[in-house]
Order: sequence, then C-alpha cells, then structure tokens
Amino acid sequence: GSASLTSEAMRIIDSRLMPVLQQNPGVKLEIASHTDARGTASSNQSLSERRAKAVADYLMTKGVNSSLLVANGYGERNLKNRCADGVSCTEREHSANRRTEFRLINN
Repeated sequence: GSASLTSEAMRIIDSRLMPVLQQNPGVKLEIASHTDARGTASSNQSLSERRAKAVADYLMTKGVNSSLLVANGYGERNLKNRCADGVSCTEREHSANRRTEFRLINN
C-alpha cells in the first residue's frame, strides 16, 4: 500500500523516461498508475492517485515542468490479467497489475 518510489523505480525513470522527455521537449506526459484488486476499490483509487503524484513530484525534482505532467490514478479499473476481486491469484500475478505507465501527449 505504499506510494513511495523505490530506488529501482527512480533508476528506471532516470535511465528510460528522462531521455525520452529530453528528446521531446514541451510534450506532455500522462503518468497512469494502477493497483491490483486487493483492498477496496476506493482505497485502491486513492493509492493509485498518490503513486502517480509521487512520480510527478519526482520528475519535477529532475527539472520537468509541472504543466507538462498529467498524473492519473486508475485504481483497479484496468487489470492486466484475471486477478479481479474474489479470484485466487499468486503474488506474481497480482504484481503485474501494480504498475505505472507513461504516455506522451501531443499538444
């Protein structure tokens, strides 16, 4: 249930996302965070919103203009697999749904 960025997440942002943003100055970025289906839908929505904001905050510390960032939390609405409420899944299956995706938005 944490919204804190791990050192691994920061490394991925620094090595993969920052070069894309530097090559596309002025392009908006959607930060789309998702959760697994464990917990309530409302708590997962809140968690995903906090996670998206944490990424946006980190990007701002790297010099990305806040007006170019759109942080959206989708909670458990866009699962990547069958692991919805009431379905027995492994930890690995649940973890596939906990993710943050990035999409460049043309102005």
